[in-house]
Amino acid sequence: MIQGPYFVLTLLGALACGLVAGVFVAFSTFVMRGLAALPPAQGIAAMKAINVTAVRPAFMVLFIGAAGLCAVLAVVTFVLWPDEGTVELLLGCALYLAGTFGVTIAANVPRNDALAKLDPEAAESADYWRTYVAEWTMWNHIRSVASLAASASFVLALTV
Repeated sequence: MIQGPYFVLTLLGALACGLVAGVFVAFSTFVMRGLAALPPAQGIAAMKAINVTAVRPAFMVLFIGAAGLCAVLAVVTFVLWPDEGTVELLLGCALYLAGTFGVTIAANVPRNDALAKLDPEAAESADYWRTYVAEWTMWNHIRSVASLAASASFVLALTV
């Protein structure tokens, strides 16, 4: 069984990934639906404001901190190579780092950057908004599942 500081790191990883999953599930299940129901100019303006607010310390410490915990856990797991929980730990780290952090950088952030350049009142912005909502939400579903699966993997590692 995982013990000591390694246990604490794993528990913190499970909690951080679970919290990130909760944020992303909230966005996928009601925030984006609510924004999509608004007239495009209002939805664009609201999402632009959310994107500015999201990069403040409250969320970024959690989001980047979870990635840091996963990186540390992966290194410690390779160094210690415990008898139990190794596969679950490495899977959880990979799920978060690739499926959550990587997808954010590769898929969600570029869409947010493109949205930031739009004039919410321009006619062509409404067309992009519909595409943005569909694509951004799809990638957010992937981030949600990856974060939750990473959290579950860490919990499983603690139980073997």
